[in-house]
Amino acid sequence: MLWYHIVFLSVIQGLTEFLPISSSAHLILPAQLLHWPDQGLAFDVAVHVGTLIAIVGYFRKDIIQIIVAWFASLVSRQSTSDSRLGWWICLATLPAGVAGVLFDDFISEHLRSLEVIAYATIGFGVLLWLSDRFGASDKSEAEFGIKSVLFIGFAQALALIPGTSRSGITMTAARTLGFTRESAAKFSFLLSIPLILAAGGLKSVELVASNLVVDWVGIFMGVVLSAISAYLCIYLFLKWLNKIGFFPFFVYRLILGSILLCIVYI
Repeated sequence: MLWYHIVFLSVIQGLTEFLPISSSAHLILPAQLLHWPDQGLAFDVAVHVGTLIAIVGYFRKDIIQIIVAWFASLVSRQSTSDSRLGWWICLATLPAGVAGVLFDDFISEHLRSLEVIAYATIGFGVLLWLSDRFGASDKSEAEFGIKSVLFIGFAQALALIPGTSRSGITMTAARTLGFTRESAAKFSFLLSIPLILAAGGLKSVELVASNLVVDWVGIFMGVVLSAISAYLCIYLFLKWLNKIGFFPFFVYRLILGSILLCIVYI
């Protein structure tokens, strides 16, 4: 990979991992549209580490409180809002984890096309806007329950389809259930941690087993740039979300999906 490939893909990964516009689609597109070389397994591990550093760094106080309360609930059997949030994150992660194990090979072979990405980008973008435009906004994080968490968890499993957006579909599900934008976004971000850990861990195991020659300078650049861009993205997104809503992301997805359909059919 050339240096500007590394810079572009690292920043794109950092920005799109947490914005509701699909990171997988944006990482697939440069290779298909610009004929860039595939970024490779080592680089995938690097940008996963970078985004994990960003999300853990931003929510470090919340994460520590949740972990401490979760372990305390195992010992004392007493439930608090933080311990329940820890259990909800575990529960909501299960559907995507099971779906990933069962369908990852099928998705990799059959759904990583421009056409699928285009339709998913538009379709799930419409759902995001509808849920934000017509959904209620009266529920906080304290009102998560088993049914709502499972609904969000099963929605998250759909993010295995390239173009869906993991953050986008989980926020869509939460907004559909009436949670505020801030609550939907925060839960979506915290929910990303187990999946990023799992994905990064699996790719790391594959990398070690592959005996590939690693460009450590490129890896370091990928980690640093994706971490910085992801941290800034989280900060700005949460700061502006209540002012701008999800409509700009719907418009972006509509434009991007339309361009991709033109490329496919024209």
